[in-house]
Amino acid sequence: MQISAEPIIYGLIFVSVLALVEGLYLTVFGKSISLNAKVNRRLEMLEKGTSREQVLEQLRKEMHQHMNARGIPLYALLADKAQKANIAFTPNQLIMIMALLAAVAFLGLTVGTAAALPVRALVAVAMGVGGVYVWVNKKAKKRLGLIEEQLPDAVELMVRSLRVGHPFVSAINIVAKEVPDPLGSEFGIIADEAAYGRDVGEALKDLAERCDMQDLRFLAVAVTIQQQSGGNLAEVLDGLAKVIRSRFKLFRRVKAITAEAKWSGMFLSGFPIAAILMISVLKPDYYDEVKETAAFIPAAIAVGVFLVVNVIFMRIMVNIKV
Repeated sequence: MQISAEPIIYGLIFVSVLALVEGLYLTVFGKSISLNAKVNRRLEMLEKGTSREQVLEQLRKEMHQHMNARGIPLYALLADKAQKANIAFTPNQLIMIMALLAAVAFLGLTVGTAAALPVRALVAVAMGVGGVYVWVNKKAKKRLGLIEEQLPDAVELMVRSLRVGHPFVSAINIVAKEVPDPLGSEFGIIADEAAYGRDVGEALKDLAERCDMQDLRFLAVAVTIQQQSGGNLAEVLDGLAKVIRSRFKLFRRVKAITAEAKWSGMFLSGFPIAAILMISVLKPDYYDEVKETAAFIPAAIAVGVFLVVNVIFMRIMVNIKV
């Protein structure tokens, strides 16, 4: 039995591409850029002696640089995810990293496989672009998930600060100092912008739109209404914190209940592809007797279409909206 190692080599090269882009990110910006750092990145930059104005300018530049670069061809596909992930790389740097990863993948394919030059070039470009997209998408999901988890505690911290007599901007500043990233740096930016005259409600609304998060929109609306009509902001935020925490618990419960269905859908979607790869690895000549027939290509196209339809319908069935 002849075993082809090429599919395994393709997988290893793609994993290496993902590891390389993560390594570059941590090398350029240090461990403070990671979301599990105990001290948020804004405070670490301030502790290094960078002035408050420079820190605010740097963080605001990182916040908006990706959406401002949506005019770059093909970058629009990545801009929204990169903004939500708050990737510190500039758009030009990300494009250069894609090119570097594509070159590394091409070199790996040249050394490890016997594929034709056009195939190697096409797969290398797909790995370079796809590797960066998968990495950015993973960062965005992790960051937004952490913000959702941190938000109820941050709002409750603001409530306690308001009840002991601190003004709202001071309460936000306390959250910026006590809460780790990603929410700590975001609230630090709001505190700095408020110190330079920006409306707090407007800054919170901008944060909600950048993160595309309903709970942050609730917070921005609550603060804006209180500014316009008055009232006990501590009581309003206390009720909001309870609502946000209840929503978070409900989402987690739904996620737990539907976990089995989602894994079943992933298995049923991935098994045919895995079976095709295993056949190619264990018996590369499996299709030799039929691949020259007239029906082989139409049948292969039909199988591909059915696989895509299967993946789409499985995602629809297990994607439960709450």
